[in-house]
Amino acid sequence: MRILVVGGGGREHAIVKKLKENKEASEIFVLPGNGGIADDAICVDIGASDIEKITEFAIQNKIDYAVVAPDDPLVLGCVDALEAAGIPCFGPCKSAAIIEGSKVFAKNLMKKYGIPTAAYETFSDIKKALEYIENAPVPTVVKADGLALGKGVIIAETREDARAAVISIMKDKKFGESGNEIVIEEFLQGPEVSVLSFTDGKSVVPMVSSMDHKRIGEGDTGLNTGGMGTVAPNPFYTEQVAKECMEKIFLPTIKAMNAEGRTFKGCLYFGLMLTKTGPKVIEYNCRFGDPETQVVLPLLESDLLTIMKAVTDGNLENVDIRFSDRSACCVIMAADGYPVKYEKGKEIFIPSEIKDKVYVAGAKKENGRLLTNGGRVLGVTAVADDLRTAIEHAYKLAETINFDGAYYRRDIGKKALKAIMEK
Repeated sequence: MRILVVGGGGREHAIVKKLKENKEASEIFVLPGNGGIADDAICVDIGASDIEKITEFAIQNKIDYAVVAPDDPLVLGCVDALEAAGIPCFGPCKSAAIIEGSKVFAKNLMKKYGIPTAAYETFSDIKKALEYIENAPVPTVVKADGLALGKGVIIAETREDARAAVISIMKDKKFGESGNEIVIEEFLQGPEVSVLSFTDGKSVVPMVSSMDHKRIGEGDTGLNTGGMGTVAPNPFYTEQVAKECMEKIFLPTIKAMNAEGRTFKGCLYFGLMLTKTGPKVIEYNCRFGDPETQVVLPLLESDLLTIMKAVTDGNLENVDIRFSDRSACCVIMAADGYPVKYEKGKEIFIPSEIKDKVYVAGAKKENGRLLTNGGRVLGVTAVADDLRTAIEHAYKLAETINFDGAYYRRDIGKKALKAIMEK
């Protein structure tokens, strides 16, 4: 079976490594891929958002199955284009991917169907948004409506910060056209949980829960990033919480999308806040999270390709999906200066014996050398019988990897360990 994976980061590397476990996967092509993924698949220099060239490549190379992983091509309709060419895909169609593509759509969907989320207002007029800020409770959260590389959310601690956030998004176009409309919402408090789920539009099967670490600095300080590390499972996500989420959030969301004529098939990501009044949705993503995928998929014991094909075919309920009861920790190694300004082109040295535990994100191959080519360079994942051991092993692995200016947080999983100790 000839498989195409669209994307080029650590998430895609994790997906490729898992797909390779299926003997049917004779060839895997990744567009565009990266220097690290090139060790596990055939990388082709076609951009993940170039829908026309992706489709042409898939037809010319007789692709049997495609996995569209990033948000941009999903929102742009990559799945629609490939399926129109007769190529079955894993991932939502354009009309369903809007659940991530527009925060205004997602918030209105939750309001309409009674899915718990933060109180909010939406604005397309900067003057009205600034007037609203004058009486809004602070802290408050300001979100660009569209995609912004996972960085389109600003937590404003003061009214002055909130004003500045509105101006930077709507007037200064910090996130481009994504900021034409914004959401201003209530600041929720409580533990955060990420839950990825497989769904064929009828059944929904949550994967192992995880905890992301978004801020660049230790102790959750500094600027928001695409994620500096993850652990799984999330100790705050108990069986009782999981049951409540299934009843009040997961199934109602799938039903709401069906009712809107936007059936969602693929991986639906639920970003949750466990508040004192129960779990609430912070955000939806229309795809595998990054770096959550790098701790969730290593714990998947069932075959990923079989599950994906069942999602596409609409018979997910017939597949046995099992996850290990072990724990995983992923530490992201970034370039010094990320997420603002950083240098590229630094040589990366990864011991050959640990390459199966490394997911490469921002790197390129040049004259046989692996060089840094992005802010988040790679993720190092360890799996163990308990979380403390998984964290210790992940850091030991990270210490054996070297590139000039390598930076990583030293407290990934600390909050989760504390929660386990307090149980």
